[in-house]
Amino acid sequence: MHNDVIIIGAGSMGMAAGYFLAKSGKRTLLLDAENPPHQRGSHHGETRMIRHAYAEGEQYVPFVRRAQSLWYELERESGKEIFLKTGVLSVGKETGSFIQETMKSAEHYELPLQMLNPRDLHNRFPGIYVPNESIGCFESESGVLKCEDSITAYKALAEHYGATLLTGCKVNGITLNDQEAQVHTVDETYTAHSVILSAGAWSGSLLDRIGLKLPLTPLRKTFAWFHADERIYGNDTFPAFAYETPNGLYYGFPSIEGAGLKVGRHDGGIPIHPDEQMAPFGTFAEDEADLRTFVHRHILNVGNLAYGKTCMYTMTPDDRFIIDRHPHYKNLYVAAGFSGHGFKFSSAVGQALSQLVCSGETEIDISAFSLNRFERE
Repeated sequence: MHNDVIIIGAGSMGMAAGYFLAKSGKRTLLLDAENPPHQRGSHHGETRMIRHAYAEGEQYVPFVRRAQSLWYELERESGKEIFLKTGVLSVGKETGSFIQETMKSAEHYELPLQMLNPRDLHNRFPGIYVPNESIGCFESESGVLKCEDSITAYKALAEHYGATLLTGCKVNGITLNDQEAQVHTVDETYTAHSVILSAGAWSGSLLDRIGLKLPLTPLRKTFAWFHADERIYGNDTFPAFAYETPNGLYYGFPSIEGAGLKVGRHDGGIPIHPDEQMAPFGTFAEDEADLRTFVHRHILNVGNLAYGKTCMYTMTPDDRFIIDRHPHYKNLYVAAGFSGHGFKFSSAVGQALSQLVCSGETEIDISAFSLNRFERE
């Protein structure tokens, strides 16, 4: 059967795009080597943060606000809880770029952002320690996304609107011309007018085979849950947080449904090949030691580590996303390189990709994420 569009990679971005395309009436086929949500990509781990005041740059703020509205729409249509309004606390030196950019983006877009000195922070959130030279920026309207539940919700709705999802289908090649695309797996070749490539860490190798070499670097990342007092760290009282320290940028989540306090490190990571078996959490001493050091210094009265997990980031040199049309094949759209901060945007990325396929343009400003920035380097 010929399709209007094939989506390679039905994770965060791909599943959202599948929903929007199927809802718009496009005959949509999603292909994935696994069965999303799964453990081999970047979307597992139960939760992701959504910040509106964005330290990575003001250009992200309209994008994340669109994404937030679409998460609310997903909740309404699916009947599932996707977003928890825990608030988000950003901590760092007042003069540092992390806090300065957070404040700048909030001021530019008139976002609610409360500045808290260390004493105010301790009184409001007694579970976190902030040194005298640092401050906190608290945004009450942000919070936590249930990442695996959101993919499951988009999956059910996409199929409801007529999309077909084939799992266990590893794509090993794409053949394109202006009229048709052929997507090759080990057992089958599927055809469509358009293709969306959103295969995470595997996007680079597939693009390389059709002459587009992108500077994508997959990294092994770790995160863990620690036993915690629910009265202090439960999601009714404690926020998600991003914490810049002299040793790196860490993030955390309140205890949700008694799971414990979740902590990870955003920077760093070990380069890997996505086809290699990822070393499980605890393989390296620093997996636990790094997170435990942060918790010991900055989180008060948290217990022992409960368990840890690994995931992948797929990095670009500038940490900005890639959302664009292939420069030579106008029926191939690329969504890749989300650099460890893309999930919160995935609802809006899916909508943008759908609009690009349907009309050749999108009302969402994705100019900062074009492919041509690499051609200039």
